Amino acid sequence: MTTLVTGATGFVGSAVVRRLLARGESVRVLVRPHSDRRNIADLPLEVVEGDLRDPTSLDRALEGCRALFHVAADYRLWVPDPATLYAVNVTGTQQLMRAAAAAGVRRIVYTSSVATLGLNRDGTPGDEDTPVSLDDMIGPYKRSKFLAEHAVLKLVRDHGLPAVIVNPSTPVGPRDIKPTPTGRLIVEAATGRIPAYVDTGLNIVHVDDVAAGHLLAFDRGTVGERYILGGENLTLSEILGKIARLIGRRAPRLRLPVAAVMPVAHACEAWARLTSGAEPFVTVDAVRMARKWMFFSSAKAQVRLGYRARPADEALADAIAWFRQAGYFG
Repeated sequence: MTTLVTGATGFVGSAVVRRLLARGESVRVLVRPHSDRRNIADLPLEVVEGDLRDPTSLDRALEGCRALFHVAADYRLWVPDPATLYAVNVTGTQQLMRAAAAAGVRRIVYTSSVATLGLNRDGTPGDEDTPVSLDDMIGPYKRSKFLAEHAVLKLVRDHGLPAVIVNPSTPVGPRDIKPTPTGRLIVEAATGRIPAYVDTGLNIVHVDDVAAGHLLAFDRGTVGERYILGGENLTLSEILGKIARLIGRRAPRLRLPVAAVMPVAHACEAWARLTSGAEPFVTVDAVRMARKWMFFSSAKAQVRLGYRARPADEALADAIAWFRQAGYFG
């Protein structure tokens, strides 16, 4: 059986590919022509060039496949033109799912995000059933993932799409080549460039545990159901403290109110628009998100899938070791 993986050159996607290969699966990957392929270099897989925005390439990639892991997404908290996020994350996902159904794919795992889920006002962990609406989504990335997830659920409900949905929390670990926004946080903290923090919280999980959760969802998940693939809930202060201990530095002690960081975020975005257009380190949407503690429970995945995640200390240690070896610390 041939399995197609999208997003295979990326952080989570490459981890999923390695898990599939380790259990003897025949893997095909959909890769954009100019993608950085370091994460899949020398792996025994079939490469098909294409793009989520090109339906013809999707048909070509899906030919003869009986399984699909749709991991690809445009994961940026700031872009000069938000339309690019919607084109990839929403329209691209819809096109791929319809193409998969037409190709006779028997089982699909769609990678969503905890960004689409609700948060509890009291800071207690949210789960798959915590109430949420599109109006709760902050910024184009979250909105695009929310709309994409609901498009998949609609295809399941109305057309019998054989899809299971997973919602990873905040993965860290090896092969974060871009790096992701959280990877950038780790690099900046490890090199002593974060002198202060805001009072927020994240759920930290090892990327390889997220990949293992994808395969568990494929094997044991119920079509149309969502499963949070998370790890340990930590405040940002705790995360920075763990990084400091692992790297041998002093943790930042200055806590800033969110309101004090917002002018900096506006200035960073204005500078980015005037210069390279690259995502600034501090964005307005990220600061808005920081007002909420993004804590989640993986209890459903643990009970129904047998999912397990290692401690955050191990995930952060592996991330730091990989960034150091890859030269990100200068």
